[in-house]
Amino acid sequence: MRPLSQITAPSSRVARLAVLAAALALAGCAAGPNFKPPAPPQVGGYTTQPLAATVATPGVAGGAAQGFETGVDIPGDWWTLFHSRPLDALVAAALANNHDLKAAQAALRVAHEDVLAQRGTFFPSVSAEFDANRAKASNILAPVPNFPEVPQEFLYNLFTPQLSISYAPDLFGLNRRTRESLKAQEQSARFQMLAAWTTLTSNVVVTAVEEAALREQVDATRKSIDIARHSLAILQLRFAKGDASKLDVAAQQTQLAQAEAGLPVLVKQLAATQHALAVLVGKFPSEAPAQTFTLADLQLPENLPVSLPSQLVAQRPDVRQARANLHAASAAVGIAAAERLPQINLTANAGSTALEISKVFTSGTGFWGIAASLTAPIFEGGQLLHQERAAKAAYVEAAEQYRGTVLTAFQNVADTLVALDQDAKALQSAAAAERAAKTTLDLSQLQLKHGYIGAFELLAAQQAWQQARTALVQAEANRFADTAALYQALGGGWWHHKDLAKE
Repeated sequence: MRPLSQITAPSSRVARLAVLAAALALAGCAAGPNFKPPAPPQVGGYTTQPLAATVATPGVAGGAAQGFETGVDIPGDWWTLFHSRPLDALVAAALANNHDLKAAQAALRVAHEDVLAQRGTFFPSVSAEFDANRAKASNILAPVPNFPEVPQEFLYNLFTPQLSISYAPDLFGLNRRTRESLKAQEQSARFQMLAAWTTLTSNVVVTAVEEAALREQVDATRKSIDIARHSLAILQLRFAKGDASKLDVAAQQTQLAQAEAGLPVLVKQLAATQHALAVLVGKFPSEAPAQTFTLADLQLPENLPVSLPSQLVAQRPDVRQARANLHAASAAVGIAAAERLPQINLTANAGSTALEISKVFTSGTGFWGIAASLTAPIFEGGQLLHQERAAKAAYVEAAEQYRGTVLTAFQNVADTLVALDQDAKALQSAAAAERAAKTTLDLSQLQLKHGYIGAFELLAAQQAWQQARTALVQAEANRFADTAALYQALGGGWWHHKDLAKE
């Protein structure tokens, strides 16, 4: 029979190896579910009807026909397709100075630093400490240090430098799930910043187009008011001569009052639009941008990209943000599950203590200690259990929010595609009405020249033309705004900018 020492020694080594293997196995797993990105929606398009080129309206701003190219990528600087240097300058100023965008960029830096800070939990924590004390002890109640030269010294100094090390092995993935959650939150902040970038560029274009349209509408309305006043003066003169009735005068007064009532509304809208444009580019309302242009200065893009549904969910910032939030919620389930499992903490300290600083590192003054602790929750009054259940419910909430965001994204694209088609038809009708009103005005001028009608009929034709012109300007602006809305709905092309596309 073998000696006991020969039996227990190998068994002890096997046991230690088994414990080490178990610890490594535990360190390789993490509590909670592993996140799986949602699959792209299985749909073939955005609208119930197939896409067809919009109708063309030659001779007016924004009257070009627009075709759709499925699966074509979006340009990064899509606003340059309008071929307007003042518009490009406004977008550049907004991207450089807009405070909401800068705040979103700062929020991303905060989230990134939080991720870097959490990496420290994977390493031992090392700290140094130095204590210097001077004390007087009671010669009756307390023991005091012994100096070889002075056996009982009740007033003494004590110097203690020491180094402490602590480490908590991540057995059940608490630190890993926490890091996973923080990285997902960083991604959420990143796509929130990209959403701010995309929204800003679109808002600048739409607001600038609206400002140009309102300026033209204000000008047309003022001309209509001048015409109405002139018509009223003529009617009042004819009424004085008995050639017009009081009813005619009252009707013209009503028409003038209605035209005048519409002007303050347009002026207010124009001022508000100019103020909004100033704020978008990071300026005060009193510092509205000097860049101005008319709708005729813009060129409508004729070929519009339409991303595939699978591409849309990968490039829309709000959808990607919702997916990142879902990932963070999944990691939070693992964090809550790991909180219910045992935690190990390893500590060690070493140092020296002496009554004189010159003897701190001499022989015999050193001390050290090593400790290991295991903490396992036994009874928490249901707190940890319900926290885990709350995390699971939050995951379900995030999943539903993600699905809702995807549906909203598809709705935005579908609405914009329909608007592009219908607003092209509306522009065609508005242009036809404007041409008819202009023809009526030209004929009225000819009839006036030959004495077939009076000045009042001519003024009525002029006013009708100005009103048709106002409607046409709004229809033209809608075409440009719809185009900008489509680029925004498809994601804005941020991935073409290296500073935005980097992870």
